[in-house]
Amino acid sequence: MDIEEFRIRGKEMVEYICEFMSNIHNRRVTPDVGPGYLRPLLPSEAPQQPEAWEDIMKDVESKIMPGITHWQHPRFHAYFPAGNSFPSILGDMLSDAIGCIGFSWAASPACTELETIVCDWFGKAIGLPKDFLCFNENSKGGGVIQGSASECILVCMLAARAQAIARLKESSAHTHLDETALLGKLMAYCSRESHSSVEKDAMISFVKLRILEPDEKSVLRGETLRQAIEADTAEGFVPFFVSTTLGTTACCSFDNLKEIGPICKKYPGIWLHVDAAYAGNAFICPELKYLMAGIEYADSFNTNTNKFLLTNFDCSCLWVKDRFKLTSALVVDPLYLQHTHADTAIDYRHWSIPLSRRFRSLKLWFVMRNYGISGLQSYIRNHCQLAKRFEALVRKDSRFEICNDVVLGLVCFRAKGSDKLNQKLLSTINDSGKIHMVPARVNQRYTIRFALAAPNASAHDVDIAWSIITDYLAELLESKDVMDELADIREKKRKATLEQRRSFFVRMVSDPAIQPGFTKTPNRTGPKLDTQATIGGIGTNSNTGTHSWISWPLAYLMNSRDGTDTNELSLRFRHLDTMVRLKTSGAGSRRGSSNGCSPEPSPTASPSRGRSPNVTTSSLEIQLKNFEREETMREGDVEKMESALSVFIYYKD
Repeated sequence: MDIEEFRIRGKEMVEYICEFMSNIHNRRVTPDVGPGYLRPLLPSEAPQQPEAWEDIMKDVESKIMPGITHWQHPRFHAYFPAGNSFPSILGDMLSDAIGCIGFSWAASPACTELETIVCDWFGKAIGLPKDFLCFNENSKGGGVIQGSASECILVCMLAARAQAIARLKESSAHTHLDETALLGKLMAYCSRESHSSVEKDAMISFVKLRILEPDEKSVLRGETLRQAIEADTAEGFVPFFVSTTLGTTACCSFDNLKEIGPICKKYPGIWLHVDAAYAGNAFICPELKYLMAGIEYADSFNTNTNKFLLTNFDCSCLWVKDRFKLTSALVVDPLYLQHTHADTAIDYRHWSIPLSRRFRSLKLWFVMRNYGISGLQSYIRNHCQLAKRFEALVRKDSRFEICNDVVLGLVCFRAKGSDKLNQKLLSTINDSGKIHMVPARVNQRYTIRFALAAPNASAHDVDIAWSIITDYLAELLESKDVMDELADIREKKRKATLEQRRSFFVRMVSDPAIQPGFTKTPNRTGPKLDTQATIGGIGTNSNTGTHSWISWPLAYLMNSRDGTDTNELSLRFRHLDTMVRLKTSGAGSRRGSSNGCSPEPSPTASPSRGRSPNVTTSSLEIQLKNFEREETMREGDVEKMESALSVFIYYKD
C-alpha cells in the first residue's frame, strides 16, 4: 500500500468507523460464538502473496465482528467504561503515524515533555496537592502515563520495597541479613475490596500481603489497619506498603483515607498508595472532590483516563510525591541509552517497567483541549445522573434491592431471593445478548453490577435496560425451575429446623435442668392414666388423690403401653392454644418397639427429678420419626407438634 492508496483506504476506514459507531446499537452486545470459533474460518498459515484490501475488509465484517463484545454499545453495562471519543481516536492515529518510541527525552523530546505537561494539567484539575505536580516550585513529584492501574501499583510497590530494604540494612538488627531474608519480613496491606492486581503485584514483588476486611459498606477503616499493623510488628514483620482504593471495582466504595493516613504516618517508611482507577477522573467535578478527603497523606495516586475520561486504552496516569524514590528503584542505565541531558530532563524509562513507550499523551492532550474541563465534567455528571435514575427504578420495584451507595456511575442490585436466583437471572440476560452486565460479591452476597459505560448514554438506554431486566425476572419467577428451587429452599429450611428441635427434645429428656416450665390443662374426665411406675419405677399409688405434672417427649406418648389400650389422651402444647386429641392404636408394632408400646423403663433406674421417663436417646429418635409419619394427624397439627418443645399432661387418680 503506497501513500495514494492509503489516502483512499484511510478515508474508507474513517467512513467504516463512522458507520460502525452510528449503528452499533443494532448489533448484538455480546457475541454468540464459542471458544475456538475463529480458527476454522482462517487459514492455518499467513498468505505468501499480497491480498486485496477489499478482501481483508470483507473478512473483518464476516469473521471478526461476529466475535466482538461491543464495549461502546449503549446496552453494555459491564465492568467500567472503556473510554472512547473521536479526538482520542484521532490522537492515536497521529501517534501511530509519528511512530516514536519515547523511552527518554533524547528519543523524542516532545513525547516526554507533553506527557509531563498534561499530567500536571490533569493533576490540577483533579485537585491533587501541589507536591504531586512536577512544575510546582521545589517539588520532587510529578506524573507519568502507565499502561494500566496494575502497572501503577506495581512500580509503587517496588519503590516502597526498595526504600524499606535500604532502611533495614541501615539497622544494626538486620545488617547480617541479605536481601532475600529481608524480603520475608516485609508486609503489605490492602482491603478485600481492592483490585486483584494488588495481590498479583505482591506475588511479583515477593512480599507478603495481608488482606483486610472492610466494614459493612465495603470501606477499609483506620482501626482495622492499625490492629493489623500492631499484630504484625509484634510478630517481627515490617509494614512497608498500604494500597487503598477510591472507587472499588465491586461496588465503588471509598476507603477512609482520613483514618488510614495518620496511622501510616505513625510508622516510618510506610508508603501509602491510592488507587482511583475509575473514580479519580470524577474528581474534576467540584461537587465530587469530597470523595478524595485525606489525599494529602498519600505518597502516590493513580487514575485511568481510559475508564472515565473519554480517552482510549491505554492511558493510566500516576503521580508520586517523590519521583526520586520511584526512579532509584527502577533505574538501569546502559551506555546506549545515556544522553547529554540526562541530569536536567526526565527519562520516563526509569518510571515504569517497559523501556519502550508510545506517544500516549497526544490523545489525552487532544481530548482535554477538544472537550475542555467543562465538557468532561458534563460527561461525568451525565453518567452520575443516569445511575441515580436506574437506582430509583430499582427502589420502586419491591422485587429488587440496592446493594451499594450509588455515588458515581455504578449501581449494584439484586433480585430479592437466593444467590442462585440472581445467578440464573444474570446468565439469562447475558445469554440474550440484549444487554451485558457482570456480577460482584458485596457483603458476601451475589450482586449484579449495572455500570454506565457508553460515551453518549441516555435516559432511554437506562429505561430499556431496566425493561429487559424486569421482563426476564418475571419470566424466571414463573418458570418451573425457580418454583422448584423455592420449594427446595423451604424444604431444606423445614428439615433443618426439625432436626434442631428433635435434638432439643432428646436433650430436654436427658437433662431435666433445661426442661421448660409447665402449663396446666383442664382436668380430663374419663379413664385414669396409670403413670407412676412409668415415671419413677416406684409402683402405682391409686389412693394418693394428688395432681402431678410431667414432661414427656411426644414420641413416647404416641405409642400406647398396651396394644389393646383404647384410652384417649388430651394434650396441650406450650405457646399454642390448640388442643390435640391422640388415639392410641393397636395396629401392631412400629420401629423401635415390637409390641406397639413405648419402651418400658428399668425398675431400678432413678427418676430425673420424678419427671422424665427413663428412655434412651436412640429410642427417642426412632419414635420421633414414627411421630412425624403419623397418618392420622392433619398436616397442620403435625407442624404444631414439631414446633412444641414438650407436652404437659394432667392426670388424676
